[in-house]
Amino acid sequence: IITVHCEACTHLHRSLTHIRSLGKRAGVSLNPHTSEHQLDYVMDQVDLVLVMSVNPGFGGQAFIPAVLPKIKALRKRIEQGQRSIDLEVDGGVNSHNAPTIVQAGANVLVAGSAIFGQSNTREAIAALRAPLPSASSS
Repeated sequence: IITVHCEACTHLHRSLTHIRSLGKRAGVSLNPHTSEHQLDYVMDQVDLVLVMSVNPGFGGQAFIPAVLPKIKALRKRIEQGQRSIDLEVDGGVNSHNAPTIVQAGANVLVAGSAIFGQSNTREAIAALRAPLPSASSS
């Protein structure tokens, strides 16, 4: 999967089409302030939507709860479109907010500091996975 930031692409549709022409899956990343409506005309070219739940730049930032409605809206659109599109969330994901993020509709979680910032990574991974509900039950 090659993922591009929506905000960095002058011609998003062209970028996604090119990625797919290379035989790769295409993903689009949205910063916290970017509306999910930026994907209105490209959903048929998308295999993954990555919702940034922090502003990109450095690790260890706190999850921005205001992105939860965006995650829910995107999950609804994915289900209505009946396409197999992964919904990924990256930024501030930890064992405390992961269940809420999955309930909102994410099926892929990125956890950096919540894992690698801990003394025991195995325990941190287990704590992150333990309370997760199924994304399809949302």
